[in-house]
Amino acid sequence: MTLEIFKHIYFRLPILIRLFLTILVVMVLFGTIIHFIEPEQFPTIFDGVWWAVVTGATVGYGDYVPLTTVGRLIGIVLILTGGGLLTFYITQFAASTVQHENDLSQGKVAYKGENHIILIGWNERTRILMDTILKKDPKAEIVLIDQTLSQMSYRHFPIHFIHGDPTDDYFLQKANIQKATKVVISGDNHKNEKQSDNQSILTVVAVRGNNEFIPIIVEIMTMNQVDNAVRAGASTILRPNDFMSALLYQEVFKSREKPFETVIHLLKKQQFQHFKTPAKFINQPFIEVLYEMKQKNHLLLGILREEEWIFNPSHDFVINEDDILITSIPWQT
Repeated sequence: MTLEIFKHIYFRLPILIRLFLTILVVMVLFGTIIHFIEPEQFPTIFDGVWWAVVTGATVGYGDYVPLTTVGRLIGIVLILTGGGLLTFYITQFAASTVQHENDLSQGKVAYKGENHIILIGWNERTRILMDTILKKDPKAEIVLIDQTLSQMSYRHFPIHFIHGDPTDDYFLQKANIQKATKVVISGDNHKNEKQSDNQSILTVVAVRGNNEFIPIIVEIMTMNQVDNAVRAGASTILRPNDFMSALLYQEVFKSREKPFETVIHLLKKQQFQHFKTPAKFINQPFIEVLYEMKQKNHLLLGILREEEWIFNPSHDFVINEDDILITSIPWQT
């Protein structure tokens, strides 16, 4: 290996590794020298290396001590050189640890894990979603990509933060998009609805370009952008304006009830399932299917028939072969 190749490799190593290798070479060198100068006092090279490390660290156990003048001169040189190297190494190690923590909080560190959920966009909805996921599964791995936050402390929010533009492939790859299980794209509260939807759709395009099969859940504020989100590759489209308008309607005209709280607690305790009608339920009345499914802890809410949502039909409503059953089951199952 030529000197230029060595310099090319050595000076591109991380500083901690360079320092460690330098210290290792220095200690082995001094240990070897002292072994050959005083072989009776230092029977093996390892004994010499042990003395070099202990002396360089200024610990000084005294189990191995040079007796000759030359040996002691070597010890002096070792203390002046090796001690400084070890002190510098410890200082750099502490500084690197602090710097790494700062880089994590500032979103500069790439994520190396797998099977994680990627949240794009930080707002109150995202925060509540994060809390809900971690409450259900404390071991869940979550990566947040956002360009409006300057930093996020891991001690306060136990997720991996990446600061950057989610429409840029570079930041998606830093989030290890290829190994993620789901992506949730939240609307940008800092923009108007049209701009927010355009940003969300562009993000969907970028995500789909980096991972062909990953499920993408995206918030779309305006109805005229829903088709564009589908074309871009979104798997699930949430329309928060429609949802909130329906709740507001319930609140206005059903003042004695609490529809908002009811829906929130329902979603926290239950999950919805859609599936095709089993053969045994074809041409059966709704009430009989409801009773039989309840035996398995499934609550039959209604059906989806030819794009028409039918909830709480009459007891003698007949289930057809092509119907999609809409049920509710506890999260624990």
